[in-house]
Amino acid sequence: MTESNDQPLVPRPAATVMLIRPEPEGSKTGLAVFLMRRHARMHFAAGTMVFPGGGVDDRDRNADLGSGAWAGPPPQWWAERFGIEPDLAEALVCAAARETFEESGVLFAGPAGRSSSAPDGIVGDASVYRDSRHALAEGTLSFADFLRREKLVLRSDLLRPWANWVTPEAERTRRYDTYFFVGALPAGQRADGENTESDRAGWTTPQAAIDDFAAGESFLLPPTWTQLDSLAGRTVEDVLSVERQIVTVQPRLEIQGDNWIFEFFDSDRYHQARKAGGMGWRH
Repeated sequence: MTESNDQPLVPRPAATVMLIRPEPEGSKTGLAVFLMRRHARMHFAAGTMVFPGGGVDDRDRNADLGSGAWAGPPPQWWAERFGIEPDLAEALVCAAARETFEESGVLFAGPAGRSSSAPDGIVGDASVYRDSRHALAEGTLSFADFLRREKLVLRSDLLRPWANWVTPEAERTRRYDTYFFVGALPAGQRADGENTESDRAGWTTPQAAIDDFAAGESFLLPPTWTQLDSLAGRTVEDVLSVERQIVTVQPRLEIQGDNWIFEFFDSDRYHQARKAGGMGWRH
């Protein structure tokens, strides 16, 4: 992050998915969330703990999943909840499912031609699509083509809209307009974090992740910290049943001493935890 008088970069649409499951497995009293630590060599957010996700690309924008490869709430439903156009909503849901599969191996899809409410209407073992997962990550296969080839449909009903954060205008490296989704780990599937962008991945409770940040044992950017805070104390059932009011959040970046400081609606609590852990951004 550097100071500049240039015009702000145009934020790129992105999708992030908070994978959740009961904690401990089978429990109805709490939940765990899947987090990954980005490689130190990454140009953006290196070393930070993140949810699976990434930017929308042309494969997502041109997916055309409405013709037999989509099951669940249609793009218009998502557009109304995120306050965006249906075309972008379709691309975001596609990116959410694709990035989750690429980065964690979890696939929000089911066999085509079956009722979305059927117990067997969700892929139970996504590891059988390992080769396709690698091709998707390499950009040699589109998610839409993958679904059609395997006779699968994207199960948008397995996801829920959760939040929308935009990178501050002062960021001169890259900016994202990130839409957060939440989805429960499908029965029989496992999240592995086997990807080229992270060096550590696993399940933890939201509160444990927040506590690690405050102890200086990991690093969380404000959007991730805020979403973890919103999940803490909830059950999977609670999260999947809540109707979220999506309000766009765009933090401001200010300089205090030698550090950049994010200012947003809950920044006092965030910075208290950041300082306790000895974390900061030099400018």
